[in-house]
Amino acid sequence: MNPSALSHEDTLRLNVLMAGEVQAVRLDEARMTLHALTDRGEAVVRLTPNCGPDQYLRRVREFLGGHVLGSPGGYPVYLQRWTRMGQARDKGLDKLLLLGEPEAVISAAYSSGITDEIARRAWWAMPVADNARRMLERGAVAQGKTGSELAAFLIEHLPFETQPHTIIDTVRIVLQPGLITPEARRQLWNKGRHDNIYYVGFLERLPDNLPEPTVPHQAWAALSVKLGASADAGNPFAQQLLRTLSAGGQTFLKTVDEVLQRPADQDVVNAVLNAIALYFSTIRAATPCPAEISAIIHDSGADCAGLAPRLQSVLAAAPEIAAEARAMQVLSCIDSAVARPILSRTTAIGTLMRRKLEPLVTPLRRQIAQLRGLGA
Repeated sequence: MNPSALSHEDTLRLNVLMAGEVQAVRLDEARMTLHALTDRGEAVVRLTPNCGPDQYLRRVREFLGGHVLGSPGGYPVYLQRWTRMGQARDKGLDKLLLLGEPEAVISAAYSSGITDEIARRAWWAMPVADNARRMLERGAVAQGKTGSELAAFLIEHLPFETQPHTIIDTVRIVLQPGLITPEARRQLWNKGRHDNIYYVGFLERLPDNLPEPTVPHQAWAALSVKLGASADAGNPFAQQLLRTLSAGGQTFLKTVDEVLQRPADQDVVNAVLNAIALYFSTIRAATPCPAEISAIIHDSGADCAGLAPRLQSVLAAAPEIAAEARAMQVLSCIDSAVARPILSRTTAIGTLMRRKLEPLVTPLRRQIAQLRGLGA
């Protein structure tokens, strides 16, 4: 008997099965059962091992690899070419789902070229949260029929996630247009009242359309008249100022401030700082910003005498907002890099981390307060 052979019964049944239109295969190792997704539904083959379970499962995967790929060595040799970096070739992703190998399914799920149909099959083969998140990062999946199913799964399992970066990632992903209902979005937002980690995903995905909007800055209406033409003409400083002082901008700043008051860990700190960077990216200087918050604030003040022409025109039309313009300049230089000198020297979280971050967070919150009309 061939030492790598399957039992006669399994050889017959698997050959018949794989001769049909099989879309995906998964192996239940505990029950020694092979499940196959076909165009007619799910087929089940209860394996009849002729050796130890681990050895027999390896033989089954070698059979599948040889049948699908035409490689005598089966999946192990072939699979070494596939990674989780999203670089699996678009052509042949369907074959990865026929190997009964979790790593092959992951490679397909992480592929940049995944389609909605391949996502449906991959989800059947391996319905885990990491795969759902990666697949929903692809437009074809997020906008396809499978997207809402994946998003619903992620929301259902979100209470069981414990890592802040995973929660932030999940919230950001499911907030893509059309994936969840307005009610589900509202429930996610409400969780932020007890755990501001949830707010960070909203800041990244919906900076101008956050739930529970506040009122515009008291100067917004008048400045809209003074700077409206400049903003319409494409002046980025006028556009950003009006955006920031609008109801949406004030809600963004209020939410950022709430997160900065009590960030849970370093992932939350980095994420909220990068959300600030993205929000003010249109007015960020082309030259590198200083690494320390004190230097950033000093440089923004020193530059007031020689501002770029577009910012000069804004201040000429509305000189009363010089302090707000300076605060915007400061925030445009903020990203996770400014926290690195502090966070790189500690592994602290919670209260101790927040204490160490006070030299950064306190002046940063002053800039936010200035833009919210609360004084500096």
